[in-house]
Amino acid sequence: MSRSQHTRSDQSRDRILHAAIREFSEHGLAGARTGAIAAAARVNKALLYYYFRDKEALYAAALGEVAGKVAGEALAVLGLDLSPGERVLRLVLQHFDRIFSQHGFQALMQQEMVRFRTGQSNAMRIIAKKAFEPMWDRTLQIVSDGIRSGELCSVDPMQMMYAALGANVFFFLSSPMFRLVTAVDPLDPAAVAARRTAAIEYLGQTIFTDRKRGARLAKSVLAAIPIPENALPERKTA
Repeated sequence: MSRSQHTRSDQSRDRILHAAIREFSEHGLAGARTGAIAAAARVNKALLYYYFRDKEALYAAALGEVAGKVAGEALAVLGLDLSPGERVLRLVLQHFDRIFSQHGFQALMQQEMVRFRTGQSNAMRIIAKKAFEPMWDRTLQIVSDGIRSGELCSVDPMQMMYAALGANVFFFLSSPMFRLVTAVDPLDPAAVAARRTAAIEYLGQTIFTDRKRGARLAKSVLAAIPIPENALPERKTA
């Protein structure tokens, strides 16, 4: 196969994967249609099955694609030439932005967690080993480095990250309930922007031994990383 043929082949496969991510995130494995994926990717179904033997294999590849991208982006942040504390702040901010901007990833992961808990799939186990384990190991190493250097408070590293990342997850998971019981819509763009800022400012005041320095770093990180444009999901009216 010539170089140009390789390029076209890679492009076709990429289009299939991107179309599959959209289809599976919207309809799940059972409801997704390979015909719709092929049409969106501008290929015929025969070519789709040339790359992926069946719908289950395509689903696993789509899940692996988004998980690998997320892990790669996180590792890039963790590899920056910055203090451990600043890298933690940037990682948490990236995590917040990902939850509400990468809807396909979030939907696929939620679906796969349900399938994994019910014994319907082993894809999560493979993805965790290849993508998320290196990311998590590196995160805990950096937090531990920050504690040893005296930059970060001397607490359990795992608990620090549970608290930091868990707050992001809870905000988005609980937003439908808070919308019902309060007069504020948590997913209003202004509310999301305010919560995003508050999350990083809070960490600047709580995980650093020098709270003034932590506050300065939080302000600097927020200034350096603007909120993603057009990231909020479409709102459905009741």
